[in-house]
Parts: sequence; structure tokens; C-alpha cells
Amino acid sequence: MKALFLLSSGAMERRSFVGLMGSLGLAPAGLASQGSARGKTRFYLMEIYDMRQGTQPARFSEFFSKGALPVLAKLHGGPKIVLEGQIVPHTPQNIVIIGFQSLEQLWEVRAKLNESQEYRKAFETWQSGSEPPFEQQTNVLLEATDYSPEVEPLAPPPATPRLFELRVYHSPNYRTLAALHERFAGPEIRIFHRVGVHPILYTSTVIGPGMPNLTYLIPFPDLATREKAWNAFGADPEWAKVRQESIDKHGQLNVYNEISIYRAAAYSPIR
Repeated sequence: MKALFLLSSGAMERRSFVGLMGSLGLAPAGLASQGSARGKTRFYLMEIYDMRQGTQPARFSEFFSKGALPVLAKLHGGPKIVLEGQIVPHTPQNIVIIGFQSLEQLWEVRAKLNESQEYRKAFETWQSGSEPPFEQQTNVLLEATDYSPEVEPLAPPPATPRLFELRVYHSPNYRTLAALHERFAGPEIRIFHRVGVHPILYTSTVIGPGMPNLTYLIPFPDLATREKAWNAFGADPEWAKVRQESIDKHGQLNVYNEISIYRAAAYSPIR
């Protein structure tokens, strides 16, 4: 049985996948970025698990906390985040985010997982039972922007797992998406930090639903802190000026947004 991680259908091998990326015009840009920022996390695999009430959430936690993550920690040092849905379109819903320096590294880790007897045993146990382990899984491949920071665990770790807000901004086309990234990389991030919004990653989807988009993730200690920060951002005079200037120059850069709130699982390496 193939590993569930890393585009786990098993139908596409590494060479075919990299070739597909090239045919879509995506691989050259990604490879160029990898060469210019050696060691930087360039890709994130985001796995979204929709479940139903009952045994599925507990089985998910058992598999990831005692099976998948311990094995993955031995094989891969990149960032790993497990989040549990709090305010999301479907509940229960969990997501797993794993970072990689390159597509080659993603496939190397996938191969090593499939070779691990410890992992395969845990995976097969999770897949067995009187009901399915989940209702639906959606995999999304995200490419980090050049202005995205490295995802690092807090030291010391927080006493309680933080909230994480996942924001997906959908642009009408790739021209406006580029302008949206330009705005984020310039004044918008500076305003974010001033009002208390500190995203830990900025990306765009390269394989997945709702393209083109800008996807980013923001931790908060609690909902009150989140509300205070976003209220300050919305009322900020510089933000109003920057937003209007971008609309005057490029038109509306994002036509609709998806906002979901998660809490880090107690066993998540990044929490």
C-alpha cells in the first residue's frame, strides 16, 4: 500500500510529475528559485482531510501522532504542521502541511516512507476498520514566494497550541496575482507586522483547486488577539491608501477570499 503522504495516489512517478510541471510552465520557475535560495523551503504539500463524527478524528490523531510523524521526523527535517478545524466549511476537518526544499526532495521522502515497515504498519492499521479513515482527502501543492519566511517552531513551545488562520485570496488571472504578490511583498507585510499580523508562510497553489491564488497562514494565540489585529489593519490609513493605489493601477486583485481557522494539534511539531 502506497504512503498517504506526498501526492499519494501512486499513479504518477517522480519523473512523470516533474515532466508535467515543466509542461505546465511551472518547473522552470520553481527550479530557478531553488537554485537561488539553497536550503530554503520552496514547496509545501497541504493535505486536507474531511471526516465525519465518530471514530475518524481519533483514528487520524492516533495515526499521525504515533505512526506517521515519528517516522517522518527520522526521514525529513522540514517543517511539519497538523491543524484541527475550528471554524471551517466542513467539520471535522484536519490539515497536514509539510515543507520541502525541492520537488526532488518531496519524491525522495515519499520513497523512503514507502520503504519504512514501521510507517506501512501504522498506515495499514489506520486504513483498516469498520468504517473508512476519512470521507475525502484533497492534496494541494503550494509554492513558497521569495518573500515567504522559513517556518520555525517557537522556542520554547507555547503552553497551549495556537490558532492558525488559513487565508486563500483568489485572483481573476495570473497578471493580477503577480500584482497581488507585489503588494504583499512591499507595503502590506510591513503594515501586517505593525498591527500584529505575522504570517509564517506565503504561497501560491501550483496544483490544486481555486487557481490562481495567494495562500498564507497566520498564527494567533487566541481569537481576541486575532480580532484586535485585523480590526487595526482594516482601520489603518496606510492600508487604505495602499489598497486604493493597487486598485487604481491594476483593478481588483482578489475577487473572493476563503478564510478558515484551525488549532494546532497537541502533537503538531509546529504549534
